[in-house]
Amino acid sequence: MKRYFLIALLYVITISSNQAQQYHSDKLMPVASFGKSMAIGLSVSSDNRVFVAFPNYNGDGKYTLTEEKNGELSPYPNVEWNTNGDYKSHLLRVQDLYVDANDYLWVLDSKPASKGSIFGDDGKSEEGKFKLVKINTKNDQVEKTYLFEDLDKTVSGLNDIRVDTEKELAYLSDPGQAAIVVLDLKTGKSRSVLVKTKFTLADDDLILDYGGNKMVDKNGKPFSSHVNGIALTKDFKYLYFKPINQLNLYRIETKYLAKADLSDKQLKKHVEDMGEVGITHGLVADAKGNIFLTTSINYTITYLSPDGQLHTLVQDSRLIWPDSLGTGSDGYLYFTCAQLQRLPQWNNGGDKTEYPYTMYKVKLP
Repeated sequence: MKRYFLIALLYVITISSNQAQQYHSDKLMPVASFGKSMAIGLSVSSDNRVFVAFPNYNGDGKYTLTEEKNGELSPYPNVEWNTNGDYKSHLLRVQDLYVDANDYLWVLDSKPASKGSIFGDDGKSEEGKFKLVKINTKNDQVEKTYLFEDLDKTVSGLNDIRVDTEKELAYLSDPGQAAIVVLDLKTGKSRSVLVKTKFTLADDDLILDYGGNKMVDKNGKPFSSHVNGIALTKDFKYLYFKPINQLNLYRIETKYLAKADLSDKQLKKHVEDMGEVGITHGLVADAKGNIFLTTSINYTITYLSPDGQLHTLVQDSRLIWPDSLGTGSDGYLYFTCAQLQRLPQWNNGGDKTEYPYTMYKVKLP
């Protein structure tokens, strides 16, 4: 009986340990590794230049904005922008990247107030620092910087950026305010819309759980993020968005976001519920109208096709908090894995990160 019990126990332990590594796909291809430096922002230009950003949350913190070539990183647009200095002319903490339809790289340099940070509230009361930098990738020169002077920096946590070249607007997710920020690129003025609506607020009852390990901090407070991932369709018609801690995906026609005179009450009438897609992080659209969504709960990247159907693109146990994405002209989807749920603050001070941090690619459908 004792021998049978030990065999059964060994079988259970083996099954449990294998469950964490039960998914593998030959479709998933590593592109570059970054040691202990967490990569978050990523975007790809029309000539397939891959840009990668690091929030310098850990690792060597050498650069915060880079271009990846053949697995190697170089500072972008130059070393000076990647060194400490005046905030207006040096990058502090790049959160997201987006290459627009005209091949300008938009760099969201975002150091949120503690209340607006997806890394958890550090208890500090200092204001956030935000800027958006426009870089011409044809000559690698910075052309303009926006400082969000009308943004409430005590609560804001700008997270993702998408640029509508047709309307000359930028759309940003702001989990700190639980809002979408619309930036007029001509005037530099911004507006916060859909503030604390059912479409932008996290579901407090939805706690991220990884094989029985709930994502909570040392005080028992669960991870929670309001509106986070966003995607702009290539025809500029729709902005898709959702909180991480919500199951449903939403979209709104950008023509309504462009109308500064519409109230949130009026805007809410134009938000469309696209149904359940699960707990997701990063979003991006491709030229075919597919909306890609990443999730760490079941190690997948899925996509919502134009007919409203949800498909699985790839499932692999290496997809640990897949986040920022970019669609390459070579027919591949590029993305990073942030491994946020493995950080010490969500694991009683223990670092459970699987090094090295890695960028992957997978063939587009």
